[in-house]
Amino acid sequence: MNDLAGFLRTRRSRIDPSAVGVPTDSRRRVDGLRREEVAHLSGVSVDYYVRLEQGRATQPSEQVLDALARVLGLDETERGHLYRLARRRRRRAKSPSGRLRPELLRVLDLVTDALALILDHRLDVAAANRLARLLYGREMSGLNTARHIFLEETERGLYADWEKCTLDVVGHLRLAAGKYPDDPRLASLIGELAMGSERFRRLWARADVSARTHGRKAYRHPLVGLLELHQENFALPDESGMELLVLSAASGSSTEDGLRLLSAFNSDGNPTEKGSRVTNTS
Repeated sequence: MNDLAGFLRTRRSRIDPSAVGVPTDSRRRVDGLRREEVAHLSGVSVDYYVRLEQGRATQPSEQVLDALARVLGLDETERGHLYRLARRRRRRAKSPSGRLRPELLRVLDLVTDALALILDHRLDVAAANRLARLLYGREMSGLNTARHIFLEETERGLYADWEKCTLDVVGHLRLAAGKYPDDPRLASLIGELAMGSERFRRLWARADVSARTHGRKAYRHPLVGLLELHQENFALPDESGMELLVLSAASGSSTEDGLRLLSAFNSDGNPTEKGSRVTNTS
């Protein structure tokens, strides 16, 4: 399916006609706006808009895209996605190399009281600090968090807000697919998730996009219990397509105590010598 066509169809299906001044009656059988209604409200011909949704019209002007974004009520992230899809034939972004500088890895290891990890646009973990490895209970190299959430974990697993996490993951991958349409590894991952997860297929069909830069993230660890963390995303400045994620606990919170306890374990889930001393003196 043409991505631009699919995106336009899903966006118009969510618009309440009465909210944009379109009269409705009981005979209406479609969700959202009809094609001709979007065309009329956007100031373009019905024929041209139909060709857009059929993937037969290419390179719409900036004025047309602005009008469509306004009528469809797109937020900033969705607007940027619409522009990338419309201009895809003119300029196709090259997939990032994903190489990490040694200096960056040193910085990662300096983060000791919070979880820190580096992810690429496919949500592959490129590097992680000790606390992040302890949270996941494994070495992070080779871990893809999208695959982990949809194919390896369940609602009762590590992710306390599993359903919200799935929404975030699909929204992120939709954005990545719009930016890097020629990335075969990304396409393969999306195909694997679609084959293995019915929830992924349903969410992907909605064509929602999202770019989360900060917010709450909750985990349920088998040894230390619920960890309610605040996540901040920092895009790396070298066009690598990677982000540094730092997840921290509020000062004086039970989660701060939980992270302190977690840091006292080794990778096998046993107290370190330091952790044993702390336990014995309490």
